[in-house]
Amino acid sequence: MARPVQEVNAGSMADIAFLLLIFFLVTTTIDTDKGIAIKLPPMPEENQPQNDIRIKERNVLKVLVNANDMLLVDGEPTDIKELKRMTKDFIDNPTKNPDLSESPQKAIVSLKNDRGTSYNLYIQVHNELKAAYNELRDARSRLLYGRALEQLPESRQNEIKDYYRQVISEAEPEG
Repeated sequence: MARPVQEVNAGSMADIAFLLLIFFLVTTTIDTDKGIAIKLPPMPEENQPQNDIRIKERNVLKVLVNANDMLLVDGEPTDIKELKRMTKDFIDNPTKNPDLSESPQKAIVSLKNDRGTSYNLYIQVHNELKAAYNELRDARSRLLYGRALEQLPESRQNEIKDYYRQVISEAEPEG
């Protein structure tokens, strides 16, 4: 006489698996790409007339990154390590060079890249340009007030940031 085989009651297994699935879906977070945070200027008002703004060529520093990850500053091949120094010299123009900007308030950095440019170099270039502005602002803060920029009251920080306005114009990528 054969003994009856005992079975495991699996009637509620599907319910338990379903509840576990819901639990993990609810408690799991999904990472999203954040991109690069850039503060954009406000949109112009619709009724505002479009002025034809003329900018002197000497007040524009042209930074180009091509598809081969070559960095060109004003048409000359440049190493990424030199970009910050060149940008600071262009903006501040301590030697009053007629080829560099007239004043920090008129200086514009024009950044243009190719669609084939690597993200790594693009981010490096962006970081170097921002670092140039930050170093100029900090140096002015130390010169005028004897302290680092972040140690100053907000009104003084804004005064220095207005003196060295960060104007980086990014053109639409080509290629």
